[in-house]
Amino acid sequence: MTLNKSTRYALLAALEMALAGGRPVTVGGVAARHGIPPTALAKVFQTLVRAGIAVGSRGAGGGYRLARPRSAVSVLDVVTVFEPPRTTAADAAGSQGDPGAPSADWALRRLLHEVDELVRSTYASVTLETFVRPAVSPQAPGR
Repeated sequence: MTLNKSTRYALLAALEMALAGGRPVTVGGVAARHGIPPTALAKVFQTLVRAGIAVGSRGAGGGYRLARPRSAVSVLDVVTVFEPPRTTAADAAGSQGDPGAPSADWALRRLLHEVDELVRSTYASVTLETFVRPAVSPQAPGR
């Protein structure tokens, strides 16, 4: 699965909100830190608000915050807003009728569908909390 530019911007925005720990982040601040055009990022934040992932506030001290705890927002939640599922099982099966004798097209579509499902499953298993908790370094044996 290749992510489009808006999806990558949304993931960076979501991670910035998660790292802020409830303090609002601004479009300008996130855009400057990541070299993202502010107008494109503003649209991404608006989309995240409409999707219920972020909330915005106006005025001095305003900006955007996560609408839910960072442990309750998965990478898939963000990705799905900008990358809806491209295939379904029916699409993967195609119109070949008899899956007992699949065509090359049917087999390829099925493989791509399965890979997409594995990627989505991985995205679903990772929350924004994963990115902000300290990394645990493995201890050396015997210590």
